[in-house]
Amino acid sequence: MYHSVDDCAEDPYGITVPPARLERQLAWLGRRGLTGVGVGELLRAHAAGRSRGLVGLTFDDGYADFTEHALPLLRRHACTATVFVLPGRLGGDNAWDADGPRKPLLDADGIRAVAAAGMEVGSHGLLHERLTTVGDAVLHEETHRSRALLHDLLGTPPAGFCYPYGAVDSRAVRAVRAAGYAYACAVDPGPLTGPHALPRVHVGARDTALRLRAKQLLHPLRRPALPEDA
Repeated sequence: MYHSVDDCAEDPYGITVPPARLERQLAWLGRRGLTGVGVGELLRAHAAGRSRGLVGLTFDDGYADFTEHALPLLRRHACTATVFVLPGRLGGDNAWDADGPRKPLLDADGIRAVAAAGMEVGSHGLLHERLTTVGDAVLHEETHRSRALLHDLLGTPPAGFCYPYGAVDSRAVRAVRAAGYAYACAVDPGPLTGPHALPRVHVGARDTALRLRAKQLLHPLRRPALPEDA
C-alpha cells in the first residue's frame, strides 16, 4: 500500500515515498523473484491457482506525482499496480490531510494516462470520506456515484474500491458490494477479511530491505488470509 511518490521533507502522515526509495523497494521484489501487479490481476491469478510470485501493488488517493515518479519506475521493473482515485476531486488536492502539505491529485487526463499505461484504476470513493461514519446518502455517493463517474471517464466500470482511511465495517462492505465492485481493499479488516475487505501492508519511506522482509514474514501472522474460495 503506497500513496504519494515524491521527494518531500514534510510528511506528517507518512504517506510519501521518495522515488529513489521506491526504486530500491521494487528492485528488492525483483531480487526475491516477485513481480508487482494490480490487485485485479492478483485476484484473478489467485482464483486460477497461479498467484505464486505475484505481489499486489496499490497507490491510494491518485496523486499527480504517480505519473511523474512512480509510473516510470514501475515500467523499468516490469511491474503494474492499481491506482485508487477520487473522481470527485479531479485536479484537486488532499484537502482531507489537515496537517500535511497540499499535494495535487490526478485530473481526468492524468487518470486516462494511467489507464493507457496499463495500470488498473479503481475508486477511492468520491471525496475521501470515512465510510464508517457517514450517512446513507453520502455512502451511496462515495460508492455508487464514484464508480459511475469512473465508468464515464474510462469507458469501463472499475472493478476495485479502496476504503478511505482503511475504515471499514459491515455496512460499508455491503454498500461496496451493492455498487458492483468485484473487490475492495482495506488495511486491517480483521474478521471482515474477504474479497470486499482485502488486508494490505503499508509501505513507507523508512522501509529498507530488512523492514520489507520483516513485513513479508509478519503479514500472514498479523492478518487473516484471503479465503481460498474467494
